[in-house]
Amino acid sequence: MKLINTLSLAVLIAALPLAVTAKGNAEAGKTKAVTCTACHGEGGAKPILPEYPVLAGQHEDYLVAVLNQYKSGKRQNAIMKGLAAALSPQDIRDLAAYLSKEKSNLRMKY
Repeated sequence: MKLINTLSLAVLIAALPLAVTAKGNAEAGKTKAVTCTACHGEGGAKPILPEYPVLAGQHEDYLVAVLNQYKSGKRQNAIMKGLAAALSPQDIRDLAAYLSKEKSNLRMKY
């Protein structure tokens, strides 16, 4: 029982930073997303190449995670790694807040 309580406490402590993570500012993100437009289109909604992802409408937490993975090198892409390297944690949250609120042109096919 003591082990279960210790493990439960450890999980709660590990999850605490996720619960208190500040949200981004979408207006600030719109300004910062000018660079993204070159490949992902206005508002991240219309990439210039089919292999580039649509960013518009993606979940905010997903966008934060992916940008942090490019920044850390966990995801490999020379262009994105270089761009993400210059982003602060607040920049990443702002971009994610903005892009998640944009409308996507994608239509799901089932």
